[in-house]
Amino acid sequence: MPFEPDKPQPVEEEESDEPSRAGRSNNAGASKESMRKRVRQSTPSPRRGNNPQASPPHFVSVEELMDTAKGVTNMALAHEIVVNGGFQIKPVELPQGSLERTVRDIVHKAFWDCLETQFSEDPPIYDHAIILLGEIKESLFSFLLPGHTRLRNQINEVLDLELIKQEAENGALDIPKLANFTIGMMGTLCAPARDEEIKKLRDIKEPVPLFRAIFAALDLMKLDMANFAVSSIRPHLMKQSVEYERKKFQDFFENQPNSLELVTSWLQESADDLLDKDSAAASSGSPSPSSILNHAYIKLLTWDHESKPFPETVIMDQIRFQEMKLEVTQLTLLGTLLLIIQNSTTPGVASHTGFMDRMKSLIRLLLEGVGTSSVNTSEALATVSEKICVELSSYLGQHGSTPFSTEREESLKGQIRTASSPSNQIYRLIDSRIQTFLLSYLSAGNQRSVPALPGGLIQIEKELEEMAVKLERLVNYNKMVFSPYYDSILSKILNKPEVQP
Repeated sequence: MPFEPDKPQPVEEEESDEPSRAGRSNNAGASKESMRKRVRQSTPSPRRGNNPQASPPHFVSVEELMDTAKGVTNMALAHEIVVNGGFQIKPVELPQGSLERTVRDIVHKAFWDCLETQFSEDPPIYDHAIILLGEIKESLFSFLLPGHTRLRNQINEVLDLELIKQEAENGALDIPKLANFTIGMMGTLCAPARDEEIKKLRDIKEPVPLFRAIFAALDLMKLDMANFAVSSIRPHLMKQSVEYERKKFQDFFENQPNSLELVTSWLQESADDLLDKDSAAASSGSPSPSSILNHAYIKLLTWDHESKPFPETVIMDQIRFQEMKLEVTQLTLLGTLLLIIQNSTTPGVASHTGFMDRMKSLIRLLLEGVGTSSVNTSEALATVSEKICVELSSYLGQHGSTPFSTEREESLKGQIRTASSPSNQIYRLIDSRIQTFLLSYLSAGNQRSVPALPGGLIQIEKELEEMAVKLERLVNYNKMVFSPYYDSILSKILNKPEVQP
């Protein structure tokens, strides 16, 4: 029998005899799955440091462990829904050749082969078909809201299983009629994105392929309903999630010795960095708690995830910060290369918006995966250098400009190939200004005005502002959840004699 996910609970709305069309919005939230997959493949397991324990280990029962695991799972799900505006429930794709997929395919084939055999009998046997019609009926019910009385009555009347059994016994069962009713009801209840798929069902005449297609479409409709429910509860969840996550965090860590040692070390390093800068600038006074915290979050964009444990309060967002680190790396390299092109060409080329936009798109494509273990940065930059010189030569030839000499072209290629070197002055400049802009964005708080963009970043302004908005949303939510812990730790740090002015 076809496997089905749990039926999502419909979101209550005002009573109406017509199906709600609110759930018909297309929840196609584009996410960077390829980047997320690459980051996850190289993600180390979260681990605590090898520091000696200050107290003996605390043993917990299996029941306590299971309760804690359930709490952490719920907290992670709530956190994902609130923080990720594009969160969606997606169908499970079992790997090709895996045992689970093999077993599933065998079971499904056996079921549908049996149904085919029953339909081929003379007279046909409808035992399995009646079971499927019952499941279809329950699926249709799951899409109805409490006020959909008329639709519920129609489904009950047409898909009356007792009557269907009697018709089957008397050889009067009309499968095409029941299928047409089902398809029509699905068309009434589905999201607009499924309309075309529902229409295609009417072109299927053979009963077994039709049943299979109907169940496949119903599964997609259930996902649509679940995702609509998620989008509907997000505003309500936001109101409660701060206290909820804080409580779950406390429940999980209250029995752990030195449970916030990594957060303390993280904030202390940030305070020390700011004190060193203030000292170098002959500034007076200690840094504010807010500036320390904002600086600490910026440090997460350059975190060494392979060898340095992540702070406990941001552990659920470690993959997000890894993705942002990868984005910053690629954005810094993109800005560096565009600035190298501008500095290496005539003003006419550098000011040609169409050409620079085309170069930007080309470079972004060629930098795909740079910063991950699967892509060699040197080889990628070598490819970029060749493509850029080809594009420049073509542009100069089309506009009657003097083409690059061999020496000038080799010089440009050399600059591009070394663009990611830590000693590259342009790369260091772009990196520093990106960090400054992101820090200024966090420091601006609730102010609506966007901080001034540092020089040299105009070509990547759009991408930089998108990243800043995403970072600010994540940081502000984390601050709301863990502010009591941060306030306590920062108070101790700032009250230490050695950090007082």
